[in-house]
Amino acid sequence: VEEASIQTLGLGEGVNLKAGRFLSGVGYLNAQHPHEWDFSDAPLPYQAFFGNALGMDGIQVRWLAPTPFFLELGAETARARSFPTTDAGRDKNGLMSGAGFVHGGGDIGVAQSWRAGVSYFFSRPRERAYDDPLNGLSNAFSGHSRTWIADFLWKWAPNGNGQVTNLKLQGEYFRRSERGDLTYDLAGTTPSAGATGGYRSVQSGYYAQAVYQFLPAWRVGYRYDRLSPGSGAIDLVNNGTLTAADLPLLNRYAPRRQTLMVDWNPSEFSR
Repeated sequence: VEEASIQTLGLGEGVNLKAGRFLSGVGYLNAQHPHEWDFSDAPLPYQAFFGNALGMDGIQVRWLAPTPFFLELGAETARARSFPTTDAGRDKNGLMSGAGFVHGGGDIGVAQSWRAGVSYFFSRPRERAYDDPLNGLSNAFSGHSRTWIADFLWKWAPNGNGQVTNLKLQGEYFRRSERGDLTYDLAGTTPSAGATGGYRSVQSGYYAQAVYQFLPAWRVGYRYDRLSPGSGAIDLVNNGTLTAADLPLLNRYAPRRQTLMVDWNPSEFSR
């Protein structure tokens, strides 16, 4: 089940509460289901930082401010269901992760509109395992994980009528920092099995895309996305317990991708 939640309708003062299973409100694309995406897959930052999308089992509160422009503040406390947490698999009661976000926007004349936001997500993964494909080992991380997201959206349509022609520019920047302990070789097949030491890393990624509708049912688009390994420090390597060859994650890889799309929408129910 992707989403199953209850939501208030009449609290007043711009306040809205949601409880249950839902997609987090962080960023711009995260709360959208795949059929709403402009491209056939999620951007690289969403795949790497959230495993496509960050899902929550918990409570969300939003407040729509009484301002002449769009201004929304939100907060969530939840058992997060996807990477980078281990909440979903932990035998523990309570809400273990949290998020906050601010979204603002408005119109520029009749033909243009914009939206921008800043989001923050934090969690405390415990023994978050990952496989080392080169050495056939399983390692684990425990500590704190914090992710910041900045998003921006701009739309244009002649005279405000987007039925025939419109242009949409969209982009998001991710930055994640993690600090804690790294345990090497959980299965115990190497001389340094079970060794634990401090781990720190800062990673980032972004995507930018443009989608243009040139006829009522036809659109074309372009997307560029990239990830950066950033910086990291592993105490087990720094103190000589392990070598860089023992932990291939030290091999810094910065993937980048370019994507072209064209789609035809014969109706609002099909693409």
